[in-house]
Amino acid sequence: MNRNLKIKVCGMRDADNIRAVAALDIDFLGFIFYPQSPRYAQKAVPETELMTNTATASRRNGMVMRKPQRVGVFVDETPQAIIAHIHNDQLDYVQLHGHELPEMIDHLKRAVISDNHHSLKVIKAFSISKPDDLLQTKAYEGVADLFLFDTPTESYGGSGKKFDWQMLQAYDGHTPFLLSGGIGPEDIDRIHKFEHPQCIGIDLNSRFETVPGIKDVEALRRFTEKLRA
Repeated sequence: MNRNLKIKVCGMRDADNIRAVAALDIDFLGFIFYPQSPRYAQKAVPETELMTNTATASRRNGMVMRKPQRVGVFVDETPQAIIAHIHNDQLDYVQLHGHELPEMIDHLKRAVISDNHHSLKVIKAFSISKPDDLLQTKAYEGVADLFLFDTPTESYGGSGKKFDWQMLQAYDGHTPFLLSGGIGPEDIDRIHKFEHPQCIGIDLNSRFETVPGIKDVEALRRFTEKLRA
């Protein structure tokens, strides 16, 4: 497994906790804009409030780490509401965790480009319980920029439950993906042993929390250092 995997920490909502996590060696911060989630964030912490901490972020290979990119997580939300969050919360990515159709994603991307002349990157999440579930990704090739493979749950993620990653060997698509599904501090070896040419990163959430929405910063620090070693 590539030690330079991208790391996404999702379910952030407390300003001080976000600043501490943003200073770690991670690539994405996820804000969940789904009201039924216990990690629901009405708005993301302004990017300007994070700059002081990210300027002193941990160093790797003698270089200051870049500030994490901001991901907004939505479940069957309207394009209009998503676009409002993109502008108000300075989102770099949108993660769609519901039943969004490829046509909706295409419409959303076109609307964002038309509105502010910037392209939008989209992560489409899929629940995987059997290899055939991967067939649903076919319709999203060339539409989504990344896929995220997660454990099936009624709460749309954050369950802390794992699924069998070996099922992902049946994935033969061209879109890169993130591993998700109950990844915890004990999973370093499991991640290192997993091999797939399209796997570029991992998604961390509930297994690194003290309470929903508050991450254990030291546990994340130890985990990222071991993963990169």
